[in-house]
Amino acid sequence: MDLKDSVRSIKDFPKEGIIFRDVTTLFKDPAAFHLLMDQLARSMEEKGVDVVVGPEARGFIMGAPLAYILHAGFVPVRKPGKLPAQVLSYSYDLEYGSDTIEIHKDAIKPGMKVALVDDLLATGGTALAACKLIEQLGGQVVAVRFAIELAGMGGRERLDGYDVQAAMSFEGD
Repeated sequence: MDLKDSVRSIKDFPKEGIIFRDVTTLFKDPAAFHLLMDQLARSMEEKGVDVVVGPEARGFIMGAPLAYILHAGFVPVRKPGKLPAQVLSYSYDLEYGSDTIEIHKDAIKPGMKVALVDDLLATGGTALAACKLIEQLGGQVVAVRFAIELAGMGGRERLDGYDVQAAMSFEGD
């Protein structure tokens, strides 16, 4: 099975000239979703992952089952104001503006081996911000995994120094 066949491509969304890679069609396909989770889990088997971190919202969808497979915990990274306890925040620049993500201050203990998992690697801003939060809490980022990488968007280069892998790659459109 080729996982790319399970990804819906939508032309001109969210704006003209963009091809949006929709992983929700892969998530609803039991065989494709199972294969994706197995591939990502296999790529981290020898990492000794203590906890999987998933950014809102598709990182939740992928991160929780991966944590289960790896016998690890799961930690959500959220937009501001969504987590109830004390948080650590990280703001970063986007192509057109900025964004902020947060993690509970007690979510990662010093020395924990952490895997970051999300659906898409494009420019890498959110992933790098999440890695910085993990490191500020004393965690060691041992794996950064994605369902899809949009090649040529600079994300892999922005995450230089991290163990980055993606299950699929599409040209960045």
